[in-house]
Amino acid sequence: MDSWHHHPRAAFDLETTGRDPLEARIVTASVLLVDADGTVLEQHEWIADPGIDIPAEAAAIHGVSTEQARREGQPVDRVVRELAAVLGRLFAAGIPVLAFNARYDFTVLASEGARHSVPVPHPFPVLDPYIMDKQADRFRRGKRTLTAMCEHYDVVFNNAHTSAADVLATLQVAAVLAERFPHLQHPAGVLHASQVVWAARQAESFQEYLRREDPAAVVEGRWPAIAS
Repeated sequence: MDSWHHHPRAAFDLETTGRDPLEARIVTASVLLVDADGTVLEQHEWIADPGIDIPAEAAAIHGVSTEQARREGQPVDRVVRELAAVLGRLFAAGIPVLAFNARYDFTVLASEGARHSVPVPHPFPVLDPYIMDKQADRFRRGKRTLTAMCEHYDVVFNNAHTSAADVLATLQVAAVLAERFPHLQHPAGVLHASQVVWAARQAESFQEYLRREDPAAVVEGRWPAIAS
């Protein structure tokens, strides 16, 4: 089968100011492009001045303080423009872009694009190891963070929660998933379409679970972004 993991693919990750993807601002961004064998072809990294203070709890995760971002970062609108250009070129070439919990990163990017009047590309094809893993091994207990999945699939993961490390780990975990679960071996566009359905079903199932305790609970099901 002409599966996506036999071809060049990229990975994309953001570190930001907060958890709400509609409000979070970009602090760092990374894109890594590899060939069919996993050899690095391109690597792009940015540090942005988000234009607001970086909360201490966010800085504690990714290691970038407000002072460092102001001192070393580019204006965030420039970062968004350059990042959008790289992703747009990859999507136009039909190269899949992997993102762990893609809904968050692509929503942040879309929100930042709207905030700074910068057009961002339509995210297609996107592959998300978080959605893929939940579909392939849905009854496995335990966390499904990137760190937890690296441990489960024996992927070495150093410097977690930096965008550069996260993109590499995302590519490596996804490759293990594709080799281990044959039903993930499809062309990227086909697998993207499947993930749209899987993400909606996963959200619906989790929402039903939460509503046993909170009848008003809502779990977002749109994927790979909730803003456009």
